[in-house]
Amino acid sequence: MKNISVFYQGEGLSGLEHIEIIETETFGDLRAAIIEKHGLAGETILFIEDEIEAIDDEIPIASKAGRAGVKAHVHRCREVKATVHFKDKSVHHKFTPGTTVAHVKHWAAIHKFGMTEEEASHHHLQLSGTEQQPDPGTHIGTLVSAHQCAVEFDLVSTPRVNG
Repeated sequence: MKNISVFYQGEGLSGLEHIEIIETETFGDLRAAIIEKHGLAGETILFIEDEIEAIDDEIPIASKAGRAGVKAHVHRCREVKATVHFKDKSVHHKFTPGTTVAHVKHWAAIHKFGMTEEEASHHHLQLSGTEQQPDPGTHIGTLVSAHQCAVEFDLVSTPRVNG
């Protein structure tokens, strides 16, 4: 049997983590292995990156694996309320914790603020009230706690370097 690489982020985890799991195992087995590895407490839910629902425990790992394996997220929040501020407007939407910062930026810039792809490429998300600009591949669930289940961003222009 072959092992599948699982790369995951989650509540209380400091960065991207990795675990190997046998292809015949289920997402329930994966969730249990991650809970045990990190000593997570409470009702921990497993999500696949950028999917809109939690993954069912009975689904086989192999059914969601690509060439690079599986990208997942563990969290106690079922959804994260994301608020994005741009100029004098604010928009809100609920995403799963496994949603990437890049996905939230695309949703806000293109679908809510009406930017073109070109305009959006010159902006990035910054955590409100800070100078912190999470990487586009960061899951928004890593930016919140289970008590909060919400995150606020400012959509800001990327500084231009004149050469």
